[in-house]
Amino acid sequence: MSTGKTIAFFPEACYGPALNSVGIAQALEKMGHRPVFLTDPGLSGTYEAFGFEEHAVNMSEPMPAEEMAKYWTDFIDGHIPNFSKSPYDQIDNYVKECWENIVNTSVWAEKELPAILQRIKPDLICIDNVILFPACKQYGVPWARIVSCSENEISDPEIPPHLSGCGEHDFEAMQAYRDRFNEVIAPIHAEFNAFLEECGEEPYPLGEFFEASPYLNLLLYPQPVKYKRKNPLDPNRFKYLEGCVRKDKDYEIPTFAKNNDGPLIYLSFGSLGCGDTALLNRIIDELGKTEYRVLVNVGDYADAYSGLPANVHIESWFPQPTVISQMDMVIHHGGNNTFTECLLFGKPAIIMPYVWDGHDNATRVEETGHGFKMHRSNWQPEELLGKIDACLNDPAIQAKMASTSAHMQAFDGPKRAAEYLDQLLVDHADAA
Repeated sequence: MSTGKTIAFFPEACYGPALNSVGIAQALEKMGHRPVFLTDPGLSGTYEAFGFEEHAVNMSEPMPAEEMAKYWTDFIDGHIPNFSKSPYDQIDNYVKECWENIVNTSVWAEKELPAILQRIKPDLICIDNVILFPACKQYGVPWARIVSCSENEISDPEIPPHLSGCGEHDFEAMQAYRDRFNEVIAPIHAEFNAFLEECGEEPYPLGEFFEASPYLNLLLYPQPVKYKRKNPLDPNRFKYLEGCVRKDKDYEIPTFAKNNDGPLIYLSFGSLGCGDTALLNRIIDELGKTEYRVLVNVGDYADAYSGLPANVHIESWFPQPTVISQMDMVIHHGGNNTFTECLLFGKPAIIMPYVWDGHDNATRVEETGHGFKMHRSNWQPEELLGKIDACLNDPAIQAKMASTSAHMQAFDGPKRAAEYLDQLLVDHADAA
């Protein structure tokens, strides 16, 4: 084991990858290393709240915090009509616009990143993103890629394309998605390849914006939901973490005025999905008629809720791993952190996906017997309530959840990730 090394984490500018990296950093800190975080200014304070040093990297044109917040609120509100479309039909709108923004983050980061890395002097760089940041690859120390999204972010010809939501055997739909994605993304991809050339990097094949690390790649997906690949990943470079959940604050379940001994449900659509207050209000109305107790994550939209049922409690933020560990089942959007947290704690889920890898995880949760996939808007109350009942009472689902939870709990993903990264540092020092 090595000690005292500076390890720079550079997660994508959203809470899923950010908090996943926190879990790994916590384990590394216990081993005597010094984790630091590179962060978009929009997430400033996120890592300091866990006691870690932050270094801001502008990943878009700098603007006042209020303007940035309004930009993202408008972005979400503008895409809410697209959230109900199929993954294929989102390629021309949400997916295209996301990739335009993602490419922009790499271009902007390159303006400051080389100097910031020189100031930090990391011994290892960990990147949790879907796009290459040339400065990280070129800095001169080992770099690891963390895949906190669905496993299919690392592609294979016989597994569903990332973001597609395709079934594992629906090869016709897989090819149709790949073809349309490549057609729509081609101009954006060409611009990115031109940027790579300016940075002295080789162009990527159409549809690819990042590469596997030649050193180490960490994937969150656990064995019970893994895909069967045509080309198995090299076990020396690709390590599955069997989940990777951070330690978070304690949380005490509130007292409810109604159903205070009823089954507990956690309802959350993540930081982006909180903007769809109409959907959340609709689900709250239905669950308010049941014998359940419900905790609802509403983000910054608490003012959109009034006259709540007595068995429903809302908050703007929850320490999610702690909360999920106390639930009986979860309704969520399919983000990979929530997906793996439910599996780790043995909580069946209904996934109502709206964007990104939520589509893949929703399909996978049903294919593997860990819960159900539901369309986020085209559903009837009896369907929702029937699936909740199955999650709570179906013996096959309960047995599957217990087995998967026991497997993941025995593995301890954050600790294992820290050990893999520490070993990379040792091997690199030995080779030097």
